[in-house]
Amino acid sequence: MNTCRVVLVVEDEPLVRMDLVQTLEDVGYRCLEASSAMEAIALLEEHPEIRVVFTDVQMPGNMDGIELARYVRERWPPTIIVVASGKVDLASCLLPEGANRLAKPYDPAKLRHLLTDIEYRLAI
Repeated sequence: MNTCRVVLVVEDEPLVRMDLVQTLEDVGYRCLEASSAMEAIALLEEHPEIRVVFTDVQMPGNMDGIELARYVRERWPPTIIVVASGKVDLASCLLPEGANRLAKPYDPAKLRHLLTDIEYRLAI
């Protein structure tokens, strides 16, 4: 995998964030981390090399992960977005076009499949 592939992980639960970051780094991604949407937006503005955003739905602050996903799609349209939740029914959410849904806790097979899809999309 190309080391220039940068992922922003937006998760307010430190252990969940650390686990996902480790998983992504193990397959060759460089990860940046944020615990809120506002931190995520600041990192996106500072790091134009971010190609993928993994975000939880429920986060502290005035913007949740769904709103963050919409903001990212509008501001940085080519960014690949993954929205994850263990509490919110993502099938009923109005996510931006092309956003991926992922249930928590992460099923290893589904996460691997999603990462394969992301690799394909990044290579196009």
